Amino acid sequence: MTTPPPPPVGSIGWTDLTVPDAVAVSDFYAKVAGWSVTPLSMGDYDDFVMTAPDGTTVGGICHAREKNAAQPPVWMIYITVADLDASLAACTAGGGSIVVEPRSGGGTARYAVITDPAGATAALFDPGVPPSA
Repeated sequence: MTTPPPPPVGSIGWTDLTVPDAVAVSDFYAKVAGWSVTPLSMGDYDDFVMTAPDGTTVGGICHAREKNAAQPPVWMIYITVADLDASLAACTAGGGSIVVEPRSGGGTARYAVITDPAGATAALFDPGVPPSA
């Protein structure tokens, strides 16, 4: 089985929501949006992958626990970047701030959460592999 290529640099590659009660909120979106809910084991608890009726994975709903405890309860977009460190430097130089310091996103991938100069929150995701030509 081959690993799919990372999302293109500059694209929104993932969206998730981190809340105190991911079970209740995932049930809410299942009813409101018609999404199906698939548990994703986090060890002692499950977060959830949400899938549209056509089978498209649309995002995740996560518990505000452990490493996610500081995440704000907003739908977080993950913008794919080529170099997380360079993007974080540009963020702070441009008047933004780093909310969650860089951390592992699995394998060589890393991500961090930022706010822009207006205060909007987003995550920057570096897949840790060179973009395909």
